[in-house]
Amino acid sequence: MLDATDHRILRQFQAAPDLPMADLADRAGVTPTTLARRLDKMRDAGVIRAVRTVINWPALGYTVEVSLRVTLDKTQPRAFDEFLSEARKVPEVIEAQTFLGQVDARLSVIARDMPHYQQVYRDKLLTLPHIADIEALMHVARVKFDETLPL
Repeated sequence: MLDATDHRILRQFQAAPDLPMADLADRAGVTPTTLARRLDKMRDAGVIRAVRTVINWPALGYTVEVSLRVTLDKTQPRAFDEFLSEARKVPEVIEAQTFLGQVDARLSVIARDMPHYQQVYRDKLLTLPHIADIEALMHVARVKFDETLPL
C-alpha cells in the first residue's frame, strides 16, 4: 500500500508532471533517489500508468464536441464487441464508454465544424454495427475537467 510519502509524491507529481526530478523531489520533501525509486515502484504496481500530453482540441480547429448516447440491438450476441471494435476505428471518436441500463454506450466525438460533424455522423457513425437508437447531445461548455485525485 501507499504511505504518506507516496501520497505526497503523487500530489506533487499530479500538479507538475513535467517538473525536473530534482525540483519534484524538493517539493515532495524527499531525495531525488528516493523519488525515483518510489515512482518506479508505483509504475511497476500500476498506480502510475502514464504521463501524457493533453491537447487543446479547439486550438487545433476542432470546435464541435458531441456526446452520442447509443442503444444497441442486444439480440445480436456480439453486438457490444463488434460495435466497440468499429467505433475505435473512427478517428473523431475520442472516448467510448459502456454502461448497464437503457443506454449501452456513449461516444465522445470531435469535429472541426458542423458540416464536418454531419459528414462524420452520416458516413462513419451511423454505419457502426448494431445501433438500435442514437441520441446526440451537443456540448456547450466543459465546466470541469480534472483527472487529479484528492490525495
